[in-house]
Amino acid sequence: MFDLNAYLARIDLPARPTKDAEGLARVQRAHRLAIPFENLDVRLGREIAIDSASVFAKLVTARRGGYCFEHNRLFLDALAATGFAARPLLARVWLGATAVPPLTHTLSLVTIAGEHWIADPGFGGSYAPVMRLADGETAEAPDGARFMLARDTEHGWVLLRDGDAATTDGRGAGPGWQRQYSFTLGEVHDSDLAMGNWWSSSAPASRFTNATIVSIVLPHGFATLTDRDYRRRAASTDSAAEITDPRVYRMRLSMMFGIDLSAEDVAALELF
Repeated sequence: MFDLNAYLARIDLPARPTKDAEGLARVQRAHRLAIPFENLDVRLGREIAIDSASVFAKLVTARRGGYCFEHNRLFLDALAATGFAARPLLARVWLGATAVPPLTHTLSLVTIAGEHWIADPGFGGSYAPVMRLADGETAEAPDGARFMLARDTEHGWVLLRDGDAATTDGRGAGPGWQRQYSFTLGEVHDSDLAMGNWWSSSAPASRFTNATIVSIVLPHGFATLTDRDYRRRAASTDSAAEITDPRVYRMRLSMMFGIDLSAEDVAALELF
């Protein structure tokens, strides 16, 4: 049984969301503000389990973060517990891609009053708002970035972003609309999610096996910690620094991202 009250407490949402587009947007926003995106367990050589019980234990009970397969498993379970009709989709992340990328991202397709919406609290590149699934549909994120959905003849649908690179993880920067990820509406099975999760957490070519990544959405900004490089945008104020002391790294993880690692775990990341 999904403990909805514990989940709502974890994301600081005082009441159940209404079963409409506004309620969907409210729970996604609260989720992303409270639960960081991170791949620390990948870098520590730990298995990434994406079954409901394991994800809840890590992201809610242990108050850790995770990457897309963990976030969207938890989110789908929460949506089901509140009466939303939703199912997973798989996507190809185009940020920094030089060839067609693999299906290593997952998001949620939510049906409300006969209309499809996409929701994604597990995208680490920036904050992508809830959007109605329609060609040319646009939405503005709280950090000022604009997003657009467009049909794609080869890859089904593509999500594009036009906004300040300071509210991203640094990939896909440039003027105008930048491709974030593409997806189709094909049915996704647990085995498909397991395959994407396995590749993401173990393949030598995966970004998550090559870099230590943490990010969190701020009310009007974004903060990232990639390996030793820290960047933060809060409203119109930017800050950046290279962290050279493991004690500072551990403190930053705790104070900015809400992640408490032991000194031994920080040493095992081999960043210093």
